[in-house]
Amino acid sequence: MAAWTLAALGILAAALASHAAPQTTHKPSGASTTVEKPVNAPVIHAPVKVYGSPKAPITMEVFTDYECPSCRSLYEGTLRPLIADYVASGKVYLIHRDFPLGMHKYSGQAARWANTAAEFGQFDAVEGALYDNQSSWQTDGSMEKYISAAMSASDFKRIELKMHGCDPPGPTAAATTAPHPCPVDSYIQQDIALGNQIPVRATPTYVITYKGQRLPPGNGIISWEILKQFFDSLLSQQ
Repeated sequence: MAAWTLAALGILAAALASHAAPQTTHKPSGASTTVEKPVNAPVIHAPVKVYGSPKAPITMEVFTDYECPSCRSLYEGTLRPLIADYVASGKVYLIHRDFPLGMHKYSGQAARWANTAAEFGQFDAVEGALYDNQSSWQTDGSMEKYISAAMSASDFKRIELKMHGCDPPGPTAAATTAPHPCPVDSYIQQDIALGNQIPVRATPTYVITYKGQRLPPGNGIISWEILKQFFDSLLSQQ
């Protein structure tokens, strides 16, 4: 393994040991036994759930559950400043993957709203609305009012129309087939299948690739200050 990788991983390992919050990190239930790893499965071109340019030297792929408190903390405290700084400056390409857990009643439905919004170019607005109001909608599933407040009435109407008939629960890592199928379920199922290949053992889980070299996955909360130090270590190497 290259020297820069060892040095960078040392920073990341130390950061996770001191900053991760395993008490709030949520682990999937039964994911590895209910979903088989795809073999040469066709890639479904999902709606855009990314930030930045694919030409960035660093790619960060994040598997999350919208009802997971640790995922919210990672988004609010780390991913938001990452997007505003290193994504905006072309250093990092951020990819969102859905990995809704069976233990969460409304996480699959939240993923449906996010994917449907992404089809209309409103993913960032919905992701922010879901995490910002997680403590409210997770009690009764009333996420629509927060989603509608995050965009124009006309944009929300188009998304709402596409979501018609998509009654909860949506697909989860424990059961990819939902009792009420939705047009975007195949996108969520594909993300779950990708997560199972890693495998995702807790949310959030992230996989970082630097100049084509994929590093071992990490999970839990990591501060933006530490993640920035980690990225700087990567970017300083030739």
